[in-house]
Amino acid sequence: MTSHPTRALVTGGAGLIGSHVADLLQREGWIVRVLDNLEPQTHRRGKPAWIAKDVEFIQGDVRDRQTMTSALQGIDVVFHQAAYGGYMPEIAKYVHVNSFGTAQMLEVIRERRLSIQKIVVASSQAVYSEGAATCPEHGLVFPEVRPVEQLQAGDWSVHCPICQAVTKSAPTPERAPVGGETVYGLTKVDQEKLTLLWGKQIGIPTVALRYSCTYGPRQSIFNPYTGVIAIFCTRLLNNLPPVLYEDGEQTRDFSFVEDIARANLLAAETDQLDGLPVNVGSGRGVSIRDVAEHISEALGIHIAPEVKGEFRPGEMRHLTSGTDRIRAAGYKPQVELEAGIGRYLDWIRQQSDIRDYFSEAANVLRSKGIVHRVKVADE
Repeated sequence: MTSHPTRALVTGGAGLIGSHVADLLQREGWIVRVLDNLEPQTHRRGKPAWIAKDVEFIQGDVRDRQTMTSALQGIDVVFHQAAYGGYMPEIAKYVHVNSFGTAQMLEVIRERRLSIQKIVVASSQAVYSEGAATCPEHGLVFPEVRPVEQLQAGDWSVHCPICQAVTKSAPTPERAPVGGETVYGLTKVDQEKLTLLWGKQIGIPTVALRYSCTYGPRQSIFNPYTGVIAIFCTRLLNNLPPVLYEDGEQTRDFSFVEDIARANLLAAETDQLDGLPVNVGSGRGVSIRDVAEHISEALGIHIAPEVKGEFRPGEMRHLTSGTDRIRAAGYKPQVELEAGIGRYLDWIRQQSDIRDYFSEAANVLRSKGIVHRVKVADE
């Protein structure tokens, strides 16, 4: 790429994924600058100790044009991880941080004619409305989001969009339609489309990595709106039951954070993924109930999960990432779910004041209509 060590800007570089990307880049000999606003919801105790001493750290907001302009100076590759995430009640903040923040960053690079050679942007599986499925009659189909009325009736299944037959989950390829059925999902669509479109227009390689559910050490124990593994851990460690939405049989594809960091490095170093949205996952779907049981077993805290007949409209039932595209470029996840959960638990045991922040948050989500309850027959 260049004769000098490659210089990277990692936005959101204090967070779960960004900090692991920064660490990996440093080990690979890159010069790293981190920009992070230390969002209090995630970083309740300020700047985390895991930010390496020899990383240039800028505390600032991606929405601030002057901060962004300064952070981009002298940079070769941008890893744009900064985003407002999870099931939060805010709407304007999602759009302002994720959509506007990304658009402004791209505008600054173009207007200032900065010598950026590549941008890797963090997208998400949340861009899909529902995971791909197989219909007994119509084969591979791309169902739309399940209607609220169906969920209110306690029917959790995914129906074929053509004949309404009940389908089976299938790996979701990148060609599946994107739309996003949550505000977060919508802004992730914005981030990846803005970046890929801009890259084609200006001639700078860009890659949008659609992460599956990412977990691992440094996942915030303070943020009750993101990371089902972190939430289940903090609940059980406070002798509270994990709470399952729907019936707990919904499935997700889980990626250990170090594997996600490796995917970022690969995307920066290969040209095989340039200009493309790229799924990053394990290719294995695991039920949320199984995850709760595995964590309970690993902690030795046996409290049965609670199922209250609650659901979140817009949430997909099944999502397993189709990973052919990134595997063809040389990616292979290295950390299995069971081993990854073990490593997360080792880390979480070293943290102090592991409180349950979920109960209070759940009440907020109910009051704002983000969590709904099944309607019983006499209502």
